[in-house]
Amino acid sequence: MRHRVYGRHLGRNKDERRSLFKGLVRSLLLYGTIQTSEARAKAIKGLVDKIINSAKSNSRSGNLVQSFVVDKDLRERLIKEIVPKLGARTSGFTSIVRMGTQLGDQSTIVRMSLIGAEQLKPIEKGTRAPARGEVRQREQGLGISKKPVQTKKKEEKKSILLRKGRPKQNEY
Repeated sequence: MRHRVYGRHLGRNKDERRSLFKGLVRSLLLYGTIQTSEARAKAIKGLVDKIINSAKSNSRSGNLVQSFVVDKDLRERLIKEIVPKLGARTSGFTSIVRMGTQLGDQSTIVRMSLIGAEQLKPIEKGTRAPARGEVRQREQGLGISKKPVQTKKKEEKKSILLRKGRPKQNEY
């Protein structure tokens, strides 16, 4: 029985679900449009409304915005670009359009977009936040090796095997 069970679990525990929602919300605010499954889109629809309303109020209750939109530049974009475009709306900041079904499991794929996302400025290439590994490498002073990896070609491998006296095989 599902008495008093709130929300969609999506086959995940609480931490996995929270990080999935963070990623979906971040992508939606960053690009204005995402493609995802219908269940995931419906699961974050109310959350996006709460985040945008919290950003609109500009009060101390911005903990929801800070917890889901960790990137400072993206938070500024939300407050300065996205919120003014939404005007006097109090909810319904997203639209969901069905695109078709996924080949593997026949789940419905939808395009979820912010209302007024067409008017948003495109994101510049240099504004991407660095990944965890990149930050650690910068802090430690480790550089990524630009030396190309040497690979042996198929014919070289065959000649090496033939020299060792092994029988020739059809394909490797």
